[in-house]
Amino acid sequence: MAKLDELLVDIATLVESGQSNQMSLTVVAGGAVVTGRLAPEKVWRQRVSEVLADSDRLGEFSAVFTAPTRKDGPPTHLHFHLARILQGTVGIPETGGMYRVSIADVSAWTVGDFSYSDH
Repeated sequence: MAKLDELLVDIATLVESGQSNQMSLTVVAGGAVVTGRLAPEKVWRQRVSEVLADSDRLGEFSAVFTAPTRKDGPPTHLHFHLARILQGTVGIPETGGMYRVSIADVSAWTVGDFSYSDH
């Protein structure tokens, strides 16, 4: 098993402990570039649950995201909101989405988020 980036784990731990959603981060994971703001897992799960609950076809999955979680040790995932996967000159989706990225899968990262502009 690869050793996790301790600095990235520390950032995730601070986001979790402070219940903050203001930390912008860009990561490379599995060849994809994901950019956006980090959210505490509890906040992220609640928002995903709300989106699913509003869906006629996916409402039954809402409860999966509100079920109690087991917390042993430091965070293992980054929870992005208002995030985009960068592809060429666009970010998908344009309005931002909810992404969960395993810290173990992050091969590169930087503080801040990226956006493109033709101006």
